[in-house]
Amino acid sequence: MVTKKKVQDTHISAQLKDLHRSLISIVSVMNRPRNDERLIAEAGVQLDQALFRLLVVIERVGPIGVVDLADRLGRDYTTISRQLAKLESMGMVMRHENSVDRRMREAVVSAKGKAVTDQLDLARERLARGIFQGWTAEDITDLVRLMRKFAEALEQGTQPGGGER
Repeated sequence: MVTKKKVQDTHISAQLKDLHRSLISIVSVMNRPRNDERLIAEAGVQLDQALFRLLVVIERVGPIGVVDLADRLGRDYTTISRQLAKLESMGMVMRHENSVDRRMREAVVSAKGKAVTDQLDLARERLARGIFQGWTAEDITDLVRLMRKFAEALEQGTQPGGGER
């Protein structure tokens, strides 16, 4: 039996290496401490870099448990637990019992923490406007749509029963 290859299959193999290279570049830029410092300064907030990343992830994906948070940030859960306690003592996050498993506690951003992430979002937008200055509105819309689609596929692939990285 002859299997038919889709036309896109012949092109995707050549493009995957370039996609991977681009992802490495994006992750490398996002992981640079000086870029976090720049964003924090642009936002005018007083927040340690390690806590900044934690707060942003909690705001974006919370409520979230310590183990999941540690996994997303590539750190051990004891470090994340200490940092989470610090954010909680600063009034930036709150922790409560999981509605399904009462033994598990989840972090959510507080009103104070949300105000900080809102400032960070505004600063991120100001910085991004320079990056996208020469782009058309359609290019930006396409990028956002395709990145969301790609991110969702990646998330699905990392779930139990999903594909591998």
